[in-house]
Formats: sequence, structure tokens, C-alpha cells
Amino acid sequence: MKPVILDVDTGIDDALAIAYALNSPQIELIGLTTCFGNGSIENTTRNTLVVLEQLGKSVPVYTGADKPLIRPPKNFPTHVHGEDGLGNRVEKAPVMKAESEGAVDFILNQVKQRPHQITIIAVGPLTNLALSVQKEPEIVSLVKEVVIMGGAVFVKGNVTPYSEANVYADPHAAECVFSSGLPVTVVGLDVTMKTLLPNAVLADWRATGRVVSHFFADMTSFYMQAYETFHPGIGGCALHDPLAVGVVIDPSFVKKETWNVKVVIEGEEMGRTVALAEGEPKIQVCTQVEAETFLNHFLGRLF
Repeated sequence: MKPVILDVDTGIDDALAIAYALNSPQIELIGLTTCFGNGSIENTTRNTLVVLEQLGKSVPVYTGADKPLIRPPKNFPTHVHGEDGLGNRVEKAPVMKAESEGAVDFILNQVKQRPHQITIIAVGPLTNLALSVQKEPEIVSLVKEVVIMGGAVFVKGNVTPYSEANVYADPHAAECVFSSGLPVTVVGLDVTMKTLLPNAVLADWRATGRVVSHFFADMTSFYMQAYETFHPGIGGCALHDPLAVGVVIDPSFVKKETWNVKVVIEGEEMGRTVALAEGEPKIQVCTQVEAETFLNHFLGRLF
């Protein structure tokens, strides 16, 4: 089992990623750290706890960054994830509570206690990871692997023509992480937009009769409706955050290329991820995905 910290800004695809990770025996999920992104830090932390309760799982949750490093916060994508961040399906506050230790301190302590063992999967803005590197730069050599859902290296962005949502939310944090020397793998729109969860699976989830399956079906239905607005006729939604988890479970789901990736931190192209052949550090960029193989694996593990 790989000891994993999953850094989330829990909206709908984060919830799917959490379920996938928790139900995969290759992963030892030692903690969930939260960040602003798909909602305020209060909402993303609450949503993380709600998802855990729906799944009947107990994993410690650590509250992290509530705003970007430098740039002003952007509006939360309620049109994609709902006013509550989970497709407007949060009916009551969770019983579980977040830990008193903050996300950055948790990350630092775990990496130092288990050097060269911890994999960090970051599927939201990279603020918590950037703050960790800024606070204790020596962790760069102690982290086993960092797998990031973010960026649009060779394709168009999804919030601007240039930028993907997680990088755009805090481009300075992304640039900090990408230039830090951490062993980063980028799972960006280059591959995630090729992973389609079809509408038809929601009926299968509801047919199980389980409360958790209905919760996930209702939540994901909202997400799919948002996708239909942006991509008429798509017939489903992309599995952005789950694919980052999938790459940790089975790296053969993707093919990678090695690039020096820089992040534009000002101007019209803010948040753009630019691949350069020259220079350091080198980052693994996912460029191809075995989409059907991954989808079948994801569906087989989700519940």
C-alpha cells in the first residue's frame, strides 16, 4: 500500500476521487487536507466530512488554505458544483469534525516522519503544498511523489482559453510547486478531458438501492448537467480528480513526457502552463490515457 495524503477542494469530482481512493487497496489514505477552490474553505472542509460520512469511512481531515498566495480570490464555481459544492445535496452538517492540526503542519510532519514514502495527490489549488515548501523547503527531497490534477499543457484551458481551473485559482502556488524540484506528475486537461463518465451509469448507481449510491448519483447528475451546458451533447462528465488517483493506483493508465513546465503568473495568460524542452526542473506530463481501462477500474472500485 502507498501512504497517500489527498489534498482536495471538495466539489463533485473531488468526492468521486475520495471514494475511489478509499476503496482502492493500493492506497493507504492517511489524511485528507482541504483547500479553498470549488468553494470556501468552510464549505470544502464540510463537504469532505460529508462525503466520508456518506461512505461510512473515518479518515482524519485537516483544514488548509482559505485564499491564494498572492492574487485575489476568484468566484467559486457554483454553476458547476452547486451552491454547496456538492450539487446542492448537503442536507445537514456532518457529525465528524476536522482535526485541530492544520493542513500544512500535517503535510510537513508526515513527510518528515516517513521520508521518501509519502505520495501527495493534489486535486485543487496548490496553495497548501506551496505553503509547505515555503515553510520548510527541505521537504522537497523527502516527498516520494506529487501527482497533481491541474494544468492544460498542450490543450486549451477550461476557465480561460489558456488556463485550467486549479492552476488559475492560485497560479503563484502552482509556479512555486512546479519550480520547487518536487517529483511532480501533472495530470491535466490533456488527459482528463478524454475520460468520460457516461450519463447511463447514474441509473446503475441508483439501482443498487443504497443511500450512498443515490447521493453520488444525484450529486454527479448536477455536474453532468453543467457539462452539458459547456459541451452540448457530451453525454456525461470528465473524471478530472479521479484520474489523478488512478495514476497513483496504476501508472500504466497514462503515458508521460518529461518537460520543464512554467506557469504564467500575470497578464491575460495568467495560469497558463507552458512546456519548455530546456531548463530544470523536469516534470512528468501525462499526454495519453487508456480511458476505457481507467473508467472500468474506477467504476469497479467506487462503492
